[in-house]
Amino acid sequence: MAQELDATATDHFARFGWAAVPRFFSESEMEDILRWTDEVARSPEQAGAQMLYREKSALNTASNVIQRIENFCPHHEAFDQLIRRGRLQRAVGQLLGGLPVLFKDKINFKMPGGAGFELHQDQQAGWSAYAPLFVTAMVSIDPATVDNGCLELAAMPRQTGLIGSEWAPLTVDEIGKATLTPVSTRPGDALFFDSFVPHASKPNLTRQARRVLYVTFNHAAVGDHRAKYYADKRANFPPDIERSPGVEYRFRV
Repeated sequence: MAQELDATATDHFARFGWAAVPRFFSESEMEDILRWTDEVARSPEQAGAQMLYREKSALNTASNVIQRIENFCPHHEAFDQLIRRGRLQRAVGQLLGGLPVLFKDKINFKMPGGAGFELHQDQQAGWSAYAPLFVTAMVSIDPATVDNGCLELAAMPRQTGLIGSEWAPLTVDEIGKATLTPVSTRPGDALFFDSFVPHASKPNLTRQARRVLYVTFNHAAVGDHRAKYYADKRANFPPDIERSPGVEYRFRV
């Protein structure tokens, strides 16, 4: 398998569970990714297809804005090629030490007024039912800054287990003296982190979107669990178009 990451990145990942790679994608590659993102966002909502979620804007509570779109790879061939058979997959393979398979794909839009998320480890969201470890590749589509809610990572050695409980945000006490470090990124920059890295983000109170591509993989040796994951998610927390009026849905996977 081709080596996409240099020793600096792989060493940092081994020590801390994450690594930032500036300019992972070129400007011309980002032109394609930006166009594909717009195509995904414009796709008609259909039950059983890609999964679109909206949220109330903190800047205008009368307005619903796109929060994220998941499971778009089966419905967009160019994105599917990029994610499952391109440099991102090879880079994650370096970090996992073997062939990776795609677990989930999403674009977090974080539109103006979009919410942040509380401190957590991805593995806390019931992911151990599928695989013991995941690696996520994040690619900035727009500039991600402190002002618009860039990713913040706990400055601590690499973790190998859950710090807190499943389904509950981490507390400051649970991460000890570790501080949260904002990681600003430009379009084309990539950030790789495993499912035990504590991370959070603040809301976007600017007037510009902060779109980010997140693709998560697990080692092929522990199985391909993507279909089961999304079946479980549709059952517990379906996209907006598949919801029944008056039913309260709780995020479980």
